[in-house]
Amino acid sequence: MSERALLTSMFEAAVAAATPSACMPAFLPRPPKGRTIVVGAGKAAAAMARALEDNWDGPLQGVVVTRYGHAVPCQRIAVIEAAHPVPDLNGVKAAARMLALVEGAGEDDLVIALISGGGSALLSLPANGLLLSDKQAINKALLKSGAPIDEMNCVRKHLSAIKGGRLAAAAFPARVVSLVISDVPGDDLAAIASGPTVADPTTFADARAILARYGIEGPAPVIAHLKAAQAETPKPGDPRLARCETHLIASPQQSLLAAAAVARKAGITPVILGDSLEGEARDVGIVMAGIARQVAQHGQPATAPCVLISGGETTVTVRGTGRGGRNVEYLLSLAVKLGGHRGIHALAGDTDGVDGAEEVAGAVIDPTCLARARAAGLDPIASLDNNDAHTLFQAIGDQIVTGPTLTNVNDFRAVLVLPEGMKL
Repeated sequence: MSERALLTSMFEAAVAAATPSACMPAFLPRPPKGRTIVVGAGKAAAAMARALEDNWDGPLQGVVVTRYGHAVPCQRIAVIEAAHPVPDLNGVKAAARMLALVEGAGEDDLVIALISGGGSALLSLPANGLLLSDKQAINKALLKSGAPIDEMNCVRKHLSAIKGGRLAAAAFPARVVSLVISDVPGDDLAAIASGPTVADPTTFADARAILARYGIEGPAPVIAHLKAAQAETPKPGDPRLARCETHLIASPQQSLLAAAAVARKAGITPVILGDSLEGEARDVGIVMAGIARQVAQHGQPATAPCVLISGGETTVTVRGTGRGGRNVEYLLSLAVKLGGHRGIHALAGDTDGVDGAEEVAGAVIDPTCLARARAAGLDPIASLDNNDAHTLFQAIGDQIVTGPTLTNVNDFRAVLVLPEGMKL
């Protein structure tokens, strides 16, 4: 097995551990006396709906929304595709259908909410007085700002008619069971897809402060809506959420453990550094290069051969004209800092198969990648400064293209450190 093959196998194991068909059945509730209504949003929503249908004996009705290209055929649950990360009209229509479904639910009915990463942009029903174009403009500004996902979702909740616990509140007095695949650092249930079925601890004031921090001053209707601060999201203890329960069915940590098992089987010591690493992608790359060099030179915090594994969601503040992509920017920063260090290889990819707005999961690097980029006429440092790592990795054939994986447990990163001269 080559270095690249090992890293790729680890990434595949991480994705497989979060596949809805594998992780959902154990968490399904018992059928209710009344109706079972299914709603859901996220990159894994359609696959979750299919897994539910495959494991549910009673009648079902409902609708879920997923990203374009992520649909899975279902018999009883309608699947709508919409845009991500910048919302579109399909997302608005899907969210409106979900609200209409749950608002008619009674005390004997069960609402099953299938929630996964990406649901925040896909559930794009604006609050009263706002237009879809307002939300689109804010999403674009936040994506370029480098704001972490929890701050982005705080703003989204307060511009929405369905997020931040509002979907569950609308379903009262029905019982609501949420099955959640986490894609956020720390598995914060209120942050995953902007928490449509859980209480929201954030406020309008928090959302205003976030926009101010990043210098986002418009559109004017958004600023006015946040200043008016009417119809706050349901908070912890809200009686409308008393019959809600939430189950985390897949998480970044579970996927890291699955990847670690692959490394261990290959005779490589896995070292899990954390499942919720955040920060600017290029800064995380610099830090990871320092840790890898420490292993190679001093045998700390582990002795080579080992693989440093981490998850979480970095950010990219786009200042250049490139296509962004946090995993490829992290990798290019790591490669530049390593400077072709022999014996260090790495992979980074988004478990949903989409890095940023590109239909590319991520990439791999090895000790030759910088030299190969220069031979192709590319300057790695200039590419990094231009936020254009996707172009570089495409040119040297080191992209990872999986297509839609139909799940999402955030980013996966692995840095393989081998003793000098060792080959797999």
